Amino acid sequence: MGIKLKPVLLGILFSSLCIPAFAQQVMRPLPKSKNAFIVIAHRGSHLIKPENTIASITEAIALGADYVELDLRTTKDGQLVLLHNDRVDGVSNGKGLIKDLDFETVKKLVLVGKDSSLHHIPSFEEALKACKGKINIYLDFKAADAEKAYQAIKKAGMEHQVLVYVGGNDYLSWRKTAPEMPLMSRLDKAITSKEGLMATMAKTPLKAIDNVPNEQLLPVLKSMGISIFMDVQKANETSDDWDKAIKHGVQGLQTDHPEALIKYLKGIGMR
Repeated sequence: MGIKLKPVLLGILFSSLCIPAFAQQVMRPLPKSKNAFIVIAHRGSHLIKPENTIASITEAIALGADYVELDLRTTKDGQLVLLHNDRVDGVSNGKGLIKDLDFETVKKLVLVGKDSSLHHIPSFEEALKACKGKINIYLDFKAADAEKAYQAIKKAGMEHQVLVYVGGNDYLSWRKTAPEMPLMSRLDKAITSKEGLMATMAKTPLKAIDNVPNEQLLPVLKSMGISIFMDVQKANETSDDWDKAIKHGVQGLQTDHPEALIKYLKGIGMR
């Protein structure tokens, strides 16, 4: 997800005065992983290959990551593609907002890896195909239609391999479209009590969060079966960053350095 202002769940809580019927339905468990401690490759393994490309996904799979985090956006003609920023500038040889470019134009754009390899902005369909049966997807829902995204996931037969990160109206859209889909968001730091947490989860249930709003709530989150996949991704991650997050009792880390993190986890007996 990178450096950005993330939507907070508390805003959703107060945006509705009643509990929608679909919020009472039970979400399925998180996608199964062979490792107890989860490693999420942020935008794929992108230190050499461009982020959000099939090559970055393939490398994350080869390294043994449990999830690949992918950013979903929509082209002018309604095609779902992988792209973090809202513009193609900087990551490709093109310019402009992705929402103003048709898919045929987007397919022709070139992304260059640090090893001079050439790549393209992939469709969501391509990404699903690359991940199926090999790695779970942490889908950062940037700007897309929940129904269209879910239909693509169903068509690929990957309903049990995807965790969706949402905020704002996207939460409500996903709960209406696919009530059983596991959802993730960020909890507001204003939630400091067990009662406040349980009230929030009663209206807007989640299967995972990406922060620790209050350390006193860790036992409560664990008892509720809510996983914490902490964001530690940055250019200069160190073992100190990982240790600090792990000591919070989190269930996984999202990283820009999946290879180094996996090696570290093996060294301390956590993988």
